Amino acid sequence: MTTPEHEAAPAARRSGGRWRRWRRGRPFTAGVLVALGGAEMLVTLRAPLGVLLHIGPQGLAAYLVPIILVICGALLIATPQQRVFYALVSLVLGLVSWLTSNLGGFLVGMLLALVGGALAFAWTPDRRRRPAAETAEAAGPPAPREPADDADTAPLPGIGTPNPAAADRG
Repeated sequence: MTTPEHEAAPAARRSGGRWRRWRRGRPFTAGVLVALGGAEMLVTLRAPLGVLLHIGPQGLAAYLVPIILVICGALLIATPQQRVFYALVSLVLGLVSWLTSNLGGFLVGMLLALVGGALAFAWTPDRRRRPAAETAEAAGPPAPREPADDADTAPLPGIGTPNPAAADRG
């Protein structure tokens, strides 16, 4: 006999499993760190401190670099296929932020962007292979190979030779 509380537990586990699978299928932590680094730089730009530097026309670069970092962080999460490009952009902009965004958001934002970019660059999708017994079972028995009719042609490894009709041989 089952009770309602035992039946609810697998559904709760499944939802956590779906979130975990989604999160592990992309450089999630790297994207969050890059976006946090950009957000921290934006916050330090708006801070009422007298030591802030503004380079360029009205500090355009000071705002552009962190905004692009936040966008790169979101795109790392949304499109993991392009992770190498976004990781390289994040790393370059993290280094550029040292000059444009108040020493990279007083080092904190720059370090977050650099660590996130490095994690995104190093991330690879999880491609677990099934055990050999399962793959052999799913593929079925190997197809028998027939000997080649022509002496001057050799079959490619792993490909069975076709048995062409006499009309096809020319």
